[in-house]
Amino acid sequence: MDAPEVPFMIYAESTPNPASMKFVANKMLLEAGATVQYGSIAETKQAPLAQKLFEFPFVKQVFISANYVVVTKHDFIGWDEILLETRSFISEYLNKKNPVVLALPTKEVAVDNTFKETKSVFTEHAAPKNETEAKIIETLEQYIRPAVEQDGGMIVFAGFDEGVVKVQMKGSCQGCPSSTMTLKAGIEGLLKRLMPEEVKEVVSV
Repeated sequence: MDAPEVPFMIYAESTPNPASMKFVANKMLLEAGATVQYGSIAETKQAPLAQKLFEFPFVKQVFISANYVVVTKHDFIGWDEILLETRSFISEYLNKKNPVVLALPTKEVAVDNTFKETKSVFTEHAAPKNETEAKIIETLEQYIRPAVEQDGGMIVFAGFDEGVVKVQMKGSCQGCPSSTMTLKAGIEGLLKRLMPEEVKEVVSV
């Protein structure tokens, strides 16, 4: 006799961003390493869960990664009024076996003067052009990613030019009041210590 399937259970975690709440599931929602972010319902044609969440008037942004969903709300309402409703909706949606994402976003990249379509996610790092950029990405993955993922966020390498590291803030990091401290005291401080000759500043783009 087969064991009964374990239902989805969802619990809510606050994040450093008061506008964002992290809804954590007891099972994976996306394949390992995949993350997606949606800023409007127009972007959600391949993301049924996010599409349904945007039907709530208070939802401003949806970020999905691993086993959690980060919902960022508009300022006109507090989480105390909508937390239970949002958590219940996500739990019921998943337990009805509805899909989270039908397909991850893709893009075309140049390979040997031809174009090859490759799987992409909104939060993937820009491809490193040299050893320095590869080391920056490695540092972000090893030291920064685990910490910010705990808070429902993501920091992505966007570029490097004349000592300036450009990153993108995703999930709860985007618009977070403490993101400047994370950027300067955390990421910039770490990269300057590990790569003092190469890194002079870290900025958000």
